[in-house]
Amino acid sequence: MKKNIKHDMIMAPLPVLIIGTYDENGIPNAMNAAWGTQCDMNKITVFLSKHKTTDNLELKKEFTVAFATKDTLEISDYFGIESGHKLNKIEKAGVHVKKAEFVDAPLIEEYPVTLECKMTALNDDGGDYRLVGEVVNIVAEESVLDENGHIDLKKLEVIAFDSAHNTYRVIGDEVGRAFHDGLNIKNS
Repeated sequence: MKKNIKHDMIMAPLPVLIIGTYDENGIPNAMNAAWGTQCDMNKITVFLSKHKTTDNLELKKEFTVAFATKDTLEISDYFGIESGHKLNKIEKAGVHVKKAEFVDAPLIEEYPVTLECKMTALNDDGGDYRLVGEVVNIVAEESVLDENGHIDLKKLEVIAFDSAHNTYRVIGDEVGRAFHDGLNIKNS
């Protein structure tokens, strides 16, 4: 029997994304955002509230998006519970940063996969922002690639935010093949 549960889990999985930006003085900042998705072949959308990151985005119009992993869980969670307006989160977390190659934004070396993005839109809806970015480059550690050079989610151990329980969960096991496993029904 099904039961109405109102506001438990709404959408899942929600990847934990770390948005990297520079401020007007070139100081790197990072924030944890769990409301994001791919919205085209080379575009992503992230929903944000007003933060130092949105200030930096309005200024620089370029950013990085790193995928939080099981190994980066502690620093990823920290980037979501501290304000960049109060202190330098990068320095406090002790992470290593270098400038991304294709955008004016920080690349945090502890994250094995990072997207380099150019902002195409930052729509303000009364303090709620919809950020759209064009992915211009992907940087990945060889250790998370498969034999064909593609990112292997099982090796990456990317984490997702479970909004029903306020926890993080690992994504990774392959359970089927897209655009293939439904062919038996289609062809019957």
